[in-house]
Amino acid sequence: MTDLQFLAPKENLIFMGSVGTGKTHLATAIALKACQEGRRVRFFTAAELANILLEKNTKGTLNNYLGTLKKVELVVIDEIGFVPLHKDAAELLFQVISDCYERKSLIITSNLEFSQWNTVFGDNRLTAALVDRLIHHSHIVIFSGESYRLTQSLNRQRAYT
Repeated sequence: MTDLQFLAPKENLIFMGSVGTGKTHLATAIALKACQEGRRVRFFTAAELANILLEKNTKGTLNNYLGTLKKVELVVIDEIGFVPLHKDAAELLFQVISDCYERKSLIITSNLEFSQWNTVFGDNRLTAALVDRLIHHSHIVIFSGESYRLTQSLNRQRAYT
């Protein structure tokens, strides 16, 4: 993963697991390495990207914005599952992921299993199509264990007592 070999064949990385287990940390590290190697990368939370897409759609500049994303080699979408998406936002996010299919690599992080993604996207068919495209050329990594933030907090409390 960290050697960026997944980029050439346009494969995806999907990091799933509990909150605080390092999904975003690893996604950020990989994105940073890609930037350091001169690759074009964009990093969004799912909610942030959805809001950008809705705004661009409202202003009539969505196609221009999607054109700028086509020039990127790696798109990172962090935190799919933290915030349910409005129908229009879900459809626009689906469009971005669909446009990336077999054209560029994605890194996706989520604290939800695929079977729960319909709670985020609100449409079973759209969710099924999205997951189908994502997993086709993906390396899925499951993160488990306790939250690093919780563990650090507990360790700090023990140090003060």
